[in-house]
Amino acid sequence: MSRVERIEGQVKSLSPEELSAFRDWFARFDAEVWDLQIENDAANGKLLALAERALKDHDSGSSTIL
Repeated sequence: MSRVERIEGQVKSLSPEELSAFRDWFARFDAEVWDLQIENDAANGKLLALAERALKDHDSGSSTIL
């Protein structure tokens, strides 16, 4: 049994209150990991091509106001 399978089993055995607390914690944890990845990608220039394309599209009138 893999580590993930063991964790899945433990999550399935949580009470509704424990599951709610776990869900809240995991959402915060996942957001922090995602934010760190975006920060690292931005610092390493991985988002530069996307930003340049977005600006080019906007300048050419291809973008729409949200």
